[in-house]
Amino acid sequence: MTREERKVIIASSLGTVFEWYDFYLYGSLAVIIGAKFFSQFPEGTRNIFALLAFAAGFLVRPFGALVFGRLGDLVGRKYTFLITILIMGASTFIVGILPTSDQIGISAAIILIVLRCLQGLALGGEYGGAATYVAEHAPNGRRGFYTSFIQVTATGGLFLSLLVILFTRSALGEAAFLDWGWRIPFLVSILLLGISVWIRLQLNESPAFKKMKEEGTGSKAPLTEAFGQWKNAKVAIIALFGLVAGQAVVWYTGQFYALFFINTILKVDGYTSNLLIAWGLLLGSGGFVLFGWLSDKIGRKPIILGGCLLAALTYFPLFKLLSAEANPALHAAHRDITVVVAADPADCSFQFNPVGTARFTNSCDIAKSALARLSVNYTVENAPAGSVATVRIGQTAIPANTPNFVQALGTAVTAAGYPPASNPSVVKMAHPFDLFREQVIVSIFVLTILVIFVTMVYGPIAAALVELFPTRIRYTSMSLPYHIGNGWFGGLLPATSFAMIAQTGDVYYGLWYPVVIALATVVIGVFFVPETKDRDIFSDEFNAVAPPDATTARVR
Repeated sequence: MTREERKVIIASSLGTVFEWYDFYLYGSLAVIIGAKFFSQFPEGTRNIFALLAFAAGFLVRPFGALVFGRLGDLVGRKYTFLITILIMGASTFIVGILPTSDQIGISAAIILIVLRCLQGLALGGEYGGAATYVAEHAPNGRRGFYTSFIQVTATGGLFLSLLVILFTRSALGEAAFLDWGWRIPFLVSILLLGISVWIRLQLNESPAFKKMKEEGTGSKAPLTEAFGQWKNAKVAIIALFGLVAGQAVVWYTGQFYALFFINTILKVDGYTSNLLIAWGLLLGSGGFVLFGWLSDKIGRKPIILGGCLLAALTYFPLFKLLSAEANPALHAAHRDITVVVAADPADCSFQFNPVGTARFTNSCDIAKSALARLSVNYTVENAPAGSVATVRIGQTAIPANTPNFVQALGTAVTAAGYPPASNPSVVKMAHPFDLFREQVIVSIFVLTILVIFVTMVYGPIAAALVELFPTRIRYTSMSLPYHIGNGWFGGLLPATSFAMIAQTGDVYYGLWYPVVIALATVVIGVFFVPETKDRDIFSDEFNAVAPPDATTARVR
C-alpha cells in the first residue's frame, strides 16, 4: 500500500466515521429524544414514534442516493463528499440546540423530522461516494481489503457515539444528562464537522473518474442509464435482494436491535447497555478488515451469504442466551408465568405506522402495548365481538378499561412473579472494566458474535457493489440498492420488530423479521448474484450480469 493509498483510505474513513457518528446519535438516544420531542403522546405511542422518527432518516436515504449519486457521476466524487458532510454536520448540530415540545409544541417534532430527513439525504450520498472513491484507488485483487476500512467506519461511528454518550453521562450524572446533557453529543459534532471538511479538502479526484472524463466516456444521464435500461436496472435489483437486504438486517440486528433489546426488553440500564455494546463492537470489529481481505482470496459471495445464513440459524438461541444471562429473573418469568390477553380480534391493531399518524387507543391495543412495555410474554385469546380486552394473570383478570390500568397491570405481573424495576439479577457494570463476572462475560460474548456476523456481511459489501457496475454510472447504481436495503429493510427493523412483539406477545418474535429476510437473500444470492472479485473496474463497461458461476467479467 502506497502512502497516497493510505491517505485516501484514512481520509475517506475518518470523514465517514464522523458522518456515522452524527447519524447514530439519534439511535442511541431515541428514548430520551422521544420524551423531549414527542411528550404530547402517551408513553407507548411516544416510544414507537421515536423509533419511527429514527427510521424517517433511513426512509429518505434512497432519495439521497439518487440526488448525490447522479451528482457524483456527473461532477466527481470529491466535491459530492463535501456537500454531504456539510449537510449532515449542520443538521446534527441543530438537533443539539432545538427547543423541545414543552417549549414550542408540535413544531419541535416537525423540525426534528425535517432534520432527520436531511441527515438521511446526506447519508444517502455519503456511502456510495466513499466506497466508490476508495475502490477506484485500490489495485485489482485488493479492493475487498481496501474498502473494508470504509466498512469499519460505520461501526466506528456507533462506537464513538457510545463513548461520547457514556463520558457525558458519567461526568454530568443521570439527572443532568436526561435534563439537558443529552444535547452535548450533538453539539460536539460541530468540531467533527470542521475536521472532516479539512480532511476532504486534501483529497484529489479518483483516477477512474479522471480517466473517464479525459476520454469523454462519462454518462450524460446517470439516472436514466442506471435504472431506465433493463440490463443495468436488473443488476441493481439483484444486488438489492441477493446481497444488500440480508446484509442490512444482519447489520442492524447485531448493532441497533441488540441495543434496543438489552435496554428496552431486558431492562438493563442505559449505562450498562452502552458499555456491553461498546465491548462487543471493540472485540468484533477487526472482522471487517479480516473478511474484506478474505473476500479478495475466496470471493465476496461465500462470505456475505455465509454470514446471512449463520445469523439466521443462530439468532434465536443467541438472544435467548443473552436474555438468560442479562436478566435471569425476567427470563425465568417468560418461561414460567402464563399471561393471556382475551380480546375481540377486530379490536386489535398491528401497532406499526411508518408515517407516525395513528394512535393505538382500542382496548386490545392498550393491553398489548402495556404488556410489551413491561416485557411480559403473553398469548392472545379470542373474545366475543365488542367485548373489552382483559388481561388474565393466573386467577387475576384486569380489564383494559380499569382506572389506572397500567399501574394495576404492573402490580399484578409483579405479584405473579415478574421481577420489579429494582430487580437485582439484572446485569450491571460499575465501570468500563467491570468485566470479570459470568453475567458480563457471557453477555459480551453473545454481542461479539452478533458483531462478527455484521462484519461478515458488511466487510466485503462495498467491493461487491462497486464491482457490479461500470465507472460511468457506478456512484448512482450502487448507492440506490445499498440505501434501499439499509434504509428501508434495515432502518425499519427496530419499529417493525417492536410492533411484531406487541402483536404476538413473544419478546423474541421480532427476530423473525431479520431471519426471514436473511434467508431470502441467501437463496436469491446463490442463484442470481455473480462473483465479482476478479473484475477490472477500470473497464468502462462490462457484462455485469454474468452467469452465477462466473468469476471474471467479460469486457465488451
